[in-house]
Amino acid sequence: MAIYLDSNATTQIPPRVVEAMMPYLTGHWHNPSSSYAAAREVRAAVEAAREQVASLIGAHPDEIVFTGSGTEANSTVIKSLAREIGRAHSRVVISAIEHSAVIRPVEAMAAVGFEVEKAGVGEDGRLDLAAFAAAVVDTCPGFASVMWANNETGVIQPVAEACHIAKKAGWFFHSDAIQAVGKIPVRVDEVPIDYLSISGHKFHSPKGVGALFIRRGSPLEPMIRGGGQESGRRSGTENVPYIVGLGAAAALMESEQSGGGLARVAGLRDRLERGILTGLGEGADSVRCNGSREHRTANVAHLSFAGCTAAELLPALDAVGVQCSAGSACMTGKSNPSHVQKAMGFSDEQAFSSLRLSLSIFTTETEVDEAVGKIIEVVKRLRAAS
Repeated sequence: MAIYLDSNATTQIPPRVVEAMMPYLTGHWHNPSSSYAAAREVRAAVEAAREQVASLIGAHPDEIVFTGSGTEANSTVIKSLAREIGRAHSRVVISAIEHSAVIRPVEAMAAVGFEVEKAGVGEDGRLDLAAFAAAVVDTCPGFASVMWANNETGVIQPVAEACHIAKKAGWFFHSDAIQAVGKIPVRVDEVPIDYLSISGHKFHSPKGVGALFIRRGSPLEPMIRGGGQESGRRSGTENVPYIVGLGAAAALMESEQSGGGLARVAGLRDRLERGILTGLGEGADSVRCNGSREHRTANVAHLSFAGCTAAELLPALDAVGVQCSAGSACMTGKSNPSHVQKAMGFSDEQAFSSLRLSLSIFTTETEVDEAVGKIIEVVKRLRAAS
């Protein structure tokens, strides 16, 4: 059985989530917009899921809009705000380490005349708040988007501080929280952001469903128009089974947070790092732990292995039953070094030698210990052959 250490790419769907979905694939298949009793039961299931997602992040249920993915949620906000602020004399500020689901639509804005700034990060992978504050100005309309946690390194960004800076300038503020929700406490009742994006398959719901938090009173221009579902904010007949699955996964992760599950995952991540560093040694000429050790999600270890490349490590590890990645799954096969790691000041050599090992609530201690042994064995073998 392979050891899965790529939970930032996607997560397994546990039986309780599948069981919650099944009735809406079989007996309760009705359209939730219809008026008869059976359809009203289906509508009730959608609204129950909305309450579960809202509860996970401290939102009101009517602030949650279901989408087909986190990418759709990001694009919906960005395109809506582009229209809201207008092209003339406006500015958009993002961090230099955003996911492509934010970078690409913002770059498309730049191509048609919007002024776009990317604020840098420090060696620890955290947003440079001074650079961000310098880019956010109160002399023009604008919006800012800063991810809550980075998808490659797991480093948690100072979202509350960045939000305060943007709001003080009178700007809208969005956070791509796709790699944070379900992995660390994310509370929109504590941080006054306007918009937040969620992707269910990052915390044990199926692929193909996400959500967008829109704070009451915040404007939204729908990207998908039609029959007026989701209170007119995202038309199209709802994907009921997957929405129910998202709700069940949200309830699961809320339970894990309150029950110490995330602390257990953090302990396993630390055990994984300690084992690798003990077996191979820590330092620039051996193994480096990248990014902030204090401000990071519970489940991610990002390591660079001197004397090896990720292109060598990944197939060699796969052959011995360890599944992991070099960074974002969306960038697999790209020949350029990660923009996240370059923004953190990595050399090309360090960037190309980096692996992301990401755990979940279903990772076991036995799997971690077996993975440590196999990673050490593969790294030593590759170094000896070079």
